[in-house]
Amino acid sequence: MTASADHPETTDPVDHIIGLLAELGTDRYGGEEVTQLTHALQCAVLAQRAGASDALVAAALLHDIGHLVNPKDEGATLRGIDAAHETVGAAYLARWFGPAVTAPVAQHVAAKRYLCHAEEGYFDRLSEESVRSLAVQGGPFTDAQAAEFMGRPYAEEAVALRRWDELAKDPEMATPALEDFRPLLERTLRRDA
Repeated sequence: MTASADHPETTDPVDHIIGLLAELGTDRYGGEEVTQLTHALQCAVLAQRAGASDALVAAALLHDIGHLVNPKDEGATLRGIDAAHETVGAAYLARWFGPAVTAPVAQHVAAKRYLCHAEEGYFDRLSEESVRSLAVQGGPFTDAQAAEFMGRPYAEEAVALRRWDELAKDPEMATPALEDFRPLLERTLRRDA
């Protein structure tokens, strides 16, 4: 890891995030056929194609950053452990981004649990890796959990993000370069960061 990745407070936030994704995102995304970076880029592109706001596109791009910044995350689901990458990632990003970015990141796992409960056939469309992670993340929501989740701010954005997340695993999909998302990330930074 570079010096700037070791000390994110000493560098430009967007430089830091792009560097982190470029440097640590080259490993395969769990058991999927794409890398972490490819998955992030595909998710952001799907959000753009759906007409999502800049903040939600940024959330789509950054939703799995918790996998990259938590050394205890690697292989966690294979060991039956939930490393709470969504919570780790949202907390990591909160130093630079507001809730329009961090809340969908924090809730995208809950959104998977919600969709498995609320939408017939959703569970059947999950990848093998998503099924494995769902088991350690608590499984599908109950009726009460689903109702509570949908009452949260940014729940609908998290559900949209989760749908793109599941689709963003295509080894054939072309995407723009990571650097192409720099202006969008700069637009979505909290100005008090």
